[in-house]
Amino acid sequence: MPRRAREKSESGIYHLMLRGINKQNIFEDEEDKKRFLETLKYYRRKSGYLLYGYCLMDNHIHLLIKEKNESISELIKRISSSYVYWYNQKYERCGHLFQERFKSEAVETEEYFLAVLRYIHQNPLKAGITKNISKYLWSSYQGYIGNSGNIDIDLALDIFSNDRTKAVELFKDYNNENNSDKCLDYTEKVAVSDKAVMDYLREMGITSISQLQQLNKEQHDEIIRKAKKIEGITIRQLARITGVSKSVIDRL
Repeated sequence: MPRRAREKSESGIYHLMLRGINKQNIFEDEEDKKRFLETLKYYRRKSGYLLYGYCLMDNHIHLLIKEKNESISELIKRISSSYVYWYNQKYERCGHLFQERFKSEAVETEEYFLAVLRYIHQNPLKAGITKNISKYLWSSYQGYIGNSGNIDIDLALDIFSNDRTKAVELFKDYNNENNSDKCLDYTEKVAVSDKAVMDYLREMGITSISQLQQLNKEQHDEIIRKAKKIEGITIRQLARITGVSKSVIDRL
């Protein structure tokens, strides 16, 4: 069957998601993420697009962009090709890195624009990577509450208030609200790395597995119950990391 044409945005604003081919990681370390952000910055100057939001996860990327001088397809082709060329050289590999066709949706209203931005910023929270979106280094959230840097912040903040100080506080409140936002119909199960699980345990005060094992039963079971709620984690993975049997974890 022929591919369905990409939905055209009347506003020029799109929410995009790029995924690694076969769900593989597209970022192996911080240097990779820094390089991708530098690539975004370079083509923002060169192509004149507006970047309202982003979030870099290990195996996928969310972007909120307004096309200007180039179509969104051409722009993403430039960005992804540049990054893949660098990545392949670094890791001495060849071939594709990103899934061939990126996902996109048109963003036409202020209400949905804000919802998409919140969805993007809460991606690592809902994946169980962090408990506080302000502590995640690889999203545009910090650009809104601190130094804007590479982000076009005026559109979002002006929706909240013409008073910039008030707008930032309202922005923080909105982005930290509990919600059931589902954008791009992205319901695919998130795979969580062992490192992400350990980082989450550390945020709960568990610095080592031996420390977890020395807790009293009530405290121990509460930690396991919370860990089970991390989106994408499996009971088998949690048992392997903690040393607690699968049957025990399953009952909690």
